Amino acid sequence: MDKFNALTTLVCVVEQNSFSRAAEQLGKTPSAVAKAIAALEEEQGIRLFERTTRRMQLTEAGRLYAQAAREALNCLSNASEEIGQMQHGLHGELRISAALAFGPAFLAEVCAAFCLAHPQLRLQVDLSDNDQFILESGHDLILHEGACDIPGLIARPVGSNRIILSASPAYLARQPLPVTPATLGEHEWLMYKHPALSRHYWTFRQAEQVMRIEQPVPRILSDNYDFLLANALAGAGLLITPWWSAAPYLADGRLVRLMSDCELDPDAFGAHILAVYPSHRRATHKVQVFIQFLEAFLRERGYA
Repeated sequence: MDKFNALTTLVCVVEQNSFSRAAEQLGKTPSAVAKAIAALEEEQGIRLFERTTRRMQLTEAGRLYAQAAREALNCLSNASEEIGQMQHGLHGELRISAALAFGPAFLAEVCAAFCLAHPQLRLQVDLSDNDQFILESGHDLILHEGACDIPGLIARPVGSNRIILSASPAYLARQPLPVTPATLGEHEWLMYKHPALSRHYWTFRQAEQVMRIEQPVPRILSDNYDFLLANALAGAGLLITPWWSAAPYLADGRLVRLMSDCELDPDAFGAHILAVYPSHRRATHKVQVFIQFLEAFLRERGYA
């Protein structure tokens, strides 16, 4: 029995949940896949799968063995990749997942510069505001807002997630009422809808004072931050925004920071931009090089 190929076949069957789909994925016949699984079962003296005409599922022993096989194959793959990076520089593919708003704010520019610096490396970049997708996506690196204490993942702060209140000069000219904690309910709001965020209160900190302010009814409510930012730039209302997103517009005058003596609690999004990666890839050179590149970029722009 070719143990490496047998373990690769087992992991593929588990991922595809089908012998026939695994055979198609591996370029083998279904009978070759079945023989590889049968050889592993005979060697271990256990059944890896319970199979009926209607469904197939791992046994408890099969689940443990498949997990060990996946980890062993990952270790071998990582070692081969690291040796290749040592000999030939960064190459292959780096798979990155990130929050949707990171793309236009800074990640597109980071990735373009990184590709120019490492021409043999390919990037796959998936943007999503679905936290479940982001944290369970199987990417090499995840750029994430908010706490991340999931076992098996390492979370490293790479930038600041400072939150501010802003509006365009056009909105402030149309609505001259001063923006203060007491008048927030009288303004028009552009509000980001996210399952992790409170829909009832904001917390502002002013010197030693902490203010809990009831959220007003928004003029526009959306689950897409870039849509809200476009409306803020067009003068539609006030927007709570991270500094890393607002900074270019504050610099060119298209947005104005409001209540600058107050700090808005970052709430569930946390105080940092996090680089998150599986613990078994902690030594992967291409991941570490990208993180260092990103950190330097964010630091240079004042987002550290």
